[in-house]
Amino acid sequence: MQDPETITQAIASNVRAQRSHRGFTLDALAARSGVSKGMLVQVEQARTNPSVSTLTRIASALGVTVARLVEVADVPVVRIVEKADVVTFDQGEVHARVLVGADTPTILELWDWRFGPGGHHDGDPHPPGTREMLTVLAGELTLTVYGRSHLIRTDAAVVFTADRPHRYANNGPDELRLIMVVAEPREAPDQ
Repeated sequence: MQDPETITQAIASNVRAQRSHRGFTLDALAARSGVSKGMLVQVEQARTNPSVSTLTRIASALGVTVARLVEVADVPVVRIVEKADVVTFDQGEVHARVLVGADTPTILELWDWRFGPGGHHDGDPHPPGTREMLTVLAGELTLTVYGRSHLIRTDAAVVFTADRPHRYANNGPDELRLIMVVAEPREAPDQ
């Protein structure tokens, strides 16, 4: 597993490089992402370990995956991500791992989530047209999309439009584990 300092440095370098490549100023990226300019400075200077929500907003504004922002090395034609290299986010009763991601030709991310009883995560709306697909491996997921809740049980799967507020919650007594794919449409490079 990569040490947190290495990942923080990789995030700083990748965000800076992606912002520069698109010709965005810090102000422009702040406006596009909804992340404050001060936080972006902290991220680009590797002075903070940003949350999943912050990374998701930055990645969406840059048109790349969260996986691209946390990559420690360049992506070869075939990329194997070993267990030790998977980036983990721990948020109390919620543990998320971004297993792998790609941003060409479509932005895709593969996630492994675990929620303790009572754990939840509020997902920010993704860009228009974003879809999420997930399957519950253990427990029961209460998925709330745009204010309407749906119960997804073990071995069931769901696909939904994720360009609106959504929440993943474990309202049951057992651990909830799910695998998720996020598919975000790719903007034309000049947009």
